[in-house]
This record gives sequence, C-alpha cells and structure tokens, in this order.
Amino acid sequence: MSKSKAGNNSFVRAQIRARSNKLSGPSEPTVDEQLTRLEEDIRRLKIEFDMFFNGATKRPPYDTKGRVDTIMKRIGDDRSLTFAQRYRYNSLGSRYNAFRDLWRRTMQGREEGRDPGATARATAKQQAVAEFKRAEFVCKDAHKDVDLVKDIYAALVEAKKMCSESVEDFSFPRFHRLIASQADGLKERLGCERVSFSIDVEGGHVSFKARGEKN
Repeated sequence: MSKSKAGNNSFVRAQIRARSNKLSGPSEPTVDEQLTRLEEDIRRLKIEFDMFFNGATKRPPYDTKGRVDTIMKRIGDDRSLTFAQRYRYNSLGSRYNAFRDLWRRTMQGREEGRDPGATARATAKQQAVAEFKRAEFVCKDAHKDVDLVKDIYAALVEAKKMCSESVEDFSFPRFHRLIASQADGLKERLGCERVSFSIDVEGGHVSFKARGEKN
C-alpha cells in the first residue's frame, strides 16, 4: 500500500471517530467526579445560607438545596459505588445532614423571634462542630514523643472548647501520663509497636480513642 493511500485511510478513520464522538456527546461524569461536584455544591450552599442569615439575600436558597438533595439521592441509590466511594459519600452525607439540621433550627429560631445574638452564637458553634475534621496521630513512644503528645493535647483541648466541654483540671502533665500509660497497655496487650490516637466529634461531643497499630 502506498504512503499516500495509507495516509488517506488514516484521515478517513480519524474523521469517522470525530463524527462518532460528536454524536455520542460528552461522556457522563465518573462517580468520583460527581462526589467532588457534590462536595463543592454543599460548600456553595452553605455560603448561600450564611449570606441569607446575615441579611445579604432576602430569600433562603431552597432551589440550590433542592438540587443538592436530588444529587444526594441519585448517588446514594447507585449500587455500583466502591467501598471508598461509599465511605466518601457517607462522610459528605453526615456533613450535609449536620448543616441541614443547623439551618432548620436557625430558621425556626428566626421565626420564633429568638435573640438574634444568641442565635448567631449558637449557629457559629454548630457550624464549627459540623465542619470539624477528624484528627489522627500515630505515636511510637508516648513517653519520649513529647512534641507529638503536645499536638494531640492541643487538638483535644480545641475540640473540647468547640463543644463547650470543660477543660478545667485538664493539664498537659496529667494528660501525658494518661495516654503514655494507655499506650503502654495497648502495646503490651496487642503486641503492637505503635498506637493511633483519634479525635472526632460525634453527636456534639468529643470522642477520643486509642487503637493499636501492628504495622
């Protein structure tokens, strides 16, 4: 086959592929792309509700909320989600549900004419709790890793203050002794070399857990 003829055939095949792609239209977004878009939509919706509660807009963003609800349901009904995708979806769902509960209570407070200042403070606290991201620290030797233990202590105190939990009589030396003893017990019982400490907020209360890490 001559080079000229081969070149013509390649050109024809390229044109066919181009027409086929044009007819089929843009490809459907992947599940990961949909989850990323959902996360962005939730963030945007939060901003719109903040603007409404601050008086920057006159109407609550119920249209945007309706679209987010629809996307949440569509992805939630997809049985092809992998474990990682389902975990990410559930995390977004938990955050969104916390925001929805916050918006509902704030709207109810406005309708009942409660003190705007108190409502604003409660709203700020609830938003902070809703946005709290789980913190995790892996410690090999809690006795010697003092700087790491200080980071754990600071994160735990911050979470407690956010949830209005008392931090009185919660000194660093006492905390250091406590988790060093807890880590020693876990390593001895499980035969592990490291201990993972996690800080989270569950139901408006701080959750502090320790787990042995064998690898």
